Parts: sequence; structure tokens; C-alpha cells
Amino acid sequence: MNSPKRTNALLQTIVLTAVMLLLPLSAAGAQSESRWQQAMDRFAELDRESPPKPGGILFLGSSSVRRWDLERWLPGHGATNRGFGGSQIADSVRHFDRLVVPHRPTSIFFYAGDNDIAASKTAEQVAADFDSFTDLVKSHFPETKVWFIAIKPSLARWHRWPAMEEANQRIAELCKSDPRLEYIDVATPTLGADGKPLPGIFVEDDLHLNDAGYQMWADVIEPLLGAKQDS
Repeated sequence: MNSPKRTNALLQTIVLTAVMLLLPLSAAGAQSESRWQQAMDRFAELDRESPPKPGGILFLGSSSVRRWDLERWLPGHGATNRGFGGSQIADSVRHFDRLVVPHRPTSIFFYAGDNDIAASKTAEQVAADFDSFTDLVKSHFPETKVWFIAIKPSLARWHRWPAMEEANQRIAELCKSDPRLEYIDVATPTLGADGKPLPGIFVEDDLHLNDAGYQMWADVIEPLLGAKQDS
């Protein structure tokens, strides 16, 4: 039979181990809060200056969204841009209350996953994170539709393309299972006859899109936006 001292020591060891396991998760959450605070504050200020109208179109995600001039490329739809560069899908999950809830959108066009794979997340994890995001949308706005803009192939991250392509395939399967989800294939049009990314659609970093790249996106996405909204 264990002595009280041995039992207490065992309990202390279990508690300490649990704390050590949770610390990285807490640190990651705190780091995310700090990293994106400036972006979240800017979005809150924009919302105060121009209070969001419910029922609009929201574009959300990483730098490929942030850098996209929606009014130039998708004019007349009144779409709101809430992209924040460098973000991963989990960041939009974590900041959902500040990014999505104030807008009460009817449609969300979501581009992320590129940075996730670059950070060595698996395709399975990327799809799971997207599933978590859509669960939040469904719980807050059951009628809202989420359009996933496929992770783009790029010259800079071509070595990551197999994992990105797998993530796209997994998410496309998720979208097939729910009428409120749609997968938008912007990847295929950006591949040349040799199966590699077209070199003329990127800025100097070979990662982000130039005007030609965004025109290709607009050609695919604009017909999905429906009737133009009153501005």
C-alpha cells in the first residue's frame, strides 16, 4: 500500500506534467493574441468608422486577401476585406468574434492554408482547422455560406505543393458534404502546360499575386458573388 507521502509526490508529478503540457498551448495562444492585436484593433476602428451592415460579403484570410483591392477587382459588390497577412486558419478561428461576428455576413470567401503548410502543418490539420472555422460559422450564422478559395500553387513554395494539394482535396471533400460550403478551384487555372505555376502571375517574391494573378482569381470568383449590392 502506498504511503501518504508517496501518493502526494505522485499527485504533484501528475499535476506538474499536466501544467508543462499545457504551457506551450497557452504560450501559442498568447503569442497569437499579441501578434494580431494591431490588426484586430485596426479592424475594430474600421467597424466603428463604418458600422458593418448585416447580410454582406466578407473576404477573410491571409495576405493574398489582405493585398487584394476588392473594389478594383470585384467592383460594386460591397465586399469587406478582413485579410491579415501571415495568418493561418487557426488565427481566424481564434479571432472569429472580432473578424466575423460584427459583420453577420451571408457569404464568406476564405483564403488561408498557404501559411499553415509553410509552417509544416499537415494537410489533415489544415482541413481540421477549416472544419473548426466552419463549425463556428454554422453555430453563429446557420444560413451563411462559406466559400473556400483553394490554396494557390506558387513558385516560392512549389516544394510545398504536394501537401497544399492534399489539403485542397481534403477541404473540397468537406465542402461536398455540406450545401453551405463551396470549394473554389483557383489553383488549376494558375498552372501552366508543364503543370507548374505560371511565372507571370506573381510579384517579385514569387509568392504573392500581381495584377495578372488577381485577374485570374476575379474571373473565377466574380460570377459567384451574385447580384451586385447597393453601395
